[in-house]
Amino acid sequence: MTAPDHRFPCDQCGADLRFSPEDGRLICDHCGHEEPVEGTGPWDAPLAELDYRAALDAALPGAEMQDVRQIKCPNCGAEFEMDEATHAAECPFCATPVVTGTGVQRRIKPKGVLPFALSEAEAHKAMTDWLGRLWFAPNGLQAYARKGRRMEGIYVPYWTFDADTRSQYSGARGTIYHETRRVMREGRSETVQVQKIRWTPVSGRVARFFDDVLVLAATSLPKRYTDALEPWDLSLMLPYRPQYLAGFRAEGYTVDLETGFAEARRTMDRVIRRDVMFDIGGDSQRIDRLETQVSAVTFKHVLLPVWLAAYRYRGKTYRFVVNGRSGRVRGERPWSAWKIAIAVVLGLALAAGIGYLAALQQ
Repeated sequence: MTAPDHRFPCDQCGADLRFSPEDGRLICDHCGHEEPVEGTGPWDAPLAELDYRAALDAALPGAEMQDVRQIKCPNCGAEFEMDEATHAAECPFCATPVVTGTGVQRRIKPKGVLPFALSEAEAHKAMTDWLGRLWFAPNGLQAYARKGRRMEGIYVPYWTFDADTRSQYSGARGTIYHETRRVMREGRSETVQVQKIRWTPVSGRVARFFDDVLVLAATSLPKRYTDALEPWDLSLMLPYRPQYLAGFRAEGYTVDLETGFAEARRTMDRVIRRDVMFDIGGDSQRIDRLETQVSAVTFKHVLLPVWLAAYRYRGKTYRFVVNGRSGRVRGERPWSAWKIAIAVVLGLALAAGIGYLAALQQ
């Protein structure tokens, strides 16, 4: 199946429509015509999951696959979709000029999308407000960002995984008790309470169903930034429609499904260990053996909205990301050498002043 085009001509004037986060509709900036997103409506049923094992065996139905034309940034490695009419662009992740495409690739289609809710102006304000709270940020970068170019709206790829887990464990439950002892302190005998732990062997089972364990499916943005944009309200996810991507870019996944599930397993394992500790109970817990069986693994490829700005300032690239739903901001923390120097001088002057006043009082 060929990937759907993300360009939609206006029925009135033929110009390209774009998805408007403010209106939740397709609008034409040329003539003002508006159209609803095709197939939208109330969705009571959850989005359909795909079988993980079938995907690993390359046995997914053809309708779940698509051919995607992507371009790869030679600097940061990001891959993002481009339409047929575009042959050169600037990487939205690091501001590097990109002119060479990677050709058409066979990919798993997105199953769900969380549409943008914040406009570019709202996201830009959130970013500049965040920069304004960083006192040590260079004034030049703050001013450049405020009056700089528009932010890019990017749909970032994620995997979500569901799984049934059943775990067996053995370990020990610790119960705190106290012993009374006599000790010598400064030549005097004193009674003290010494804390001890009594360990009792235990074993048991725990079970948990994991729903929508979220895993970033690309490496172009530092994970510490995308993690900081959470939480995402996945209950508001809608079935994928290419119209939601009109006027935006979509990043291709570069983390394969098997690697993504390995990351999801690490998340599951942390939760399972907490479940076991709770099941053991007591004042302290020890896990000696933990074995987990995982079954009924399913997944989805989904797209989440991120506003992105990449600025080159004095030879360095600064990237800022904004959650396209909540407005949470994260990015490289810029430092101004002269602001830091002023702060150090003021600190030394303040310390000297306090020392001088203290000397006068003696």
